[in-house]
Amino acid sequence: MGQVINNLAAVRSQLPEGVELTAVSKFQPLEALEEAYSAGQRRFGESRADELQRKAMAMPDDVEWHFIGHLQSNKVRRVVRCASVIESIDSERLLRLVSSESERIGKVMDVYLQVHVAAEETKSGFSADELIDCARRCVDLNGVRVCGVMGMASNTDDVERVEADFAAIAEVGRRLREIISDASVLSMGMSGDWPIAVRHGATLVRIGSAIFGDRG
Repeated sequence: MGQVINNLAAVRSQLPEGVELTAVSKFQPLEALEEAYSAGQRRFGESRADELQRKAMAMPDDVEWHFIGHLQSNKVRRVVRCASVIESIDSERLLRLVSSESERIGKVMDVYLQVHVAAEETKSGFSADELIDCARRCVDLNGVRVCGVMGMASNTDDVERVEADFAAIAEVGRRLREIISDASVLSMGMSGDWPIAVRHGATLVRIGSAIFGDRG
C-alpha cells in the first residue's frame, strides 16, 4: 500500500468517534488525492480557486470539496460552483456575496464562519463578537446555510496558548448555536494540534501533512 494510504489509516485510527476528517490536499498532486480516495477518503480541503476547480474536474463526483483558504470576492463564482462547503467566511460582505451567487445558480452553500483568535495578525476571520453580530444579521439569507465555526490556534509551542485558543473558538461555536441551533460544526485542529482541538470539542479536523507529507 502507498504511504498516503498508510498515513490516512494511522490518522483515522486516532480520531475519536464523531470527529470527521478533512484531508487538506492543497498543493498536493492529483495522484496523492487519488490514493486517498482509493482508501475511502471523500472530503478534501483546498485553498485556491483555480486548484480547486482543476481538481474537482478531475476527481469523481462524490468528493466533498471544502474551501479552506482566504476567499477573494472575484473568485466567489468559481468556488461556489465547485465547493460543497466554504469554511473560510471571514466577513459579512463575503457571506452575502456567496449567498447571492449561490441563489443565482440555484444552490444553497454550506458555510462556516471563520473566527480569529490566534496571535498571528496574518490569519483571517471575524472577532468573536463580529461573528455573532454577523450571524444575527444574516440568519435569513437564502443562498447559504451557516453550519458552524472554523478557527485556527496560534502557531506556537506554548500548549497553554493553544488550549486557550481552542477553548475560545469552542465558546464562539456555543454562542452561534444560540442563534442558529443546528450550526453544530466546530472545524478546528490541524496536523500539529488536532488532539488538543478534539479535547475542546472539535467535530471536524483539517489534516494535511500527517497524511500527504510536507507540501511542495
